[in-house]
Amino acid sequence: MVFRHDLQDRSYNRYLAVAARAVRRSLKEQPRLQAEKRGEMDLRFAKWTNGKQGDNKSLANANATAMAEGAHEQQQ
Repeated sequence: MVFRHDLQDRSYNRYLAVAARAVRRSLKEQPRLQAEKRGEMDLRFAKWTNGKQGDNKSLANANATAMAEGAHEQQQ
């Protein structure tokens, strides 16, 4: 399989993501599982109030909570 970077079609970061995914998929089972874990991202954020940082929260969990609250409000 040949990978080609075309600056007109894709950004370099996208090219790297596609190439990394192809390499991870070509590995045997155990190394593949370890590589996939490294490929996952856990984004966190903190709300700042009066110049002080609040608790760090997972962005995925916060989005899921907000979506559930929004769905609950629409039902009422």
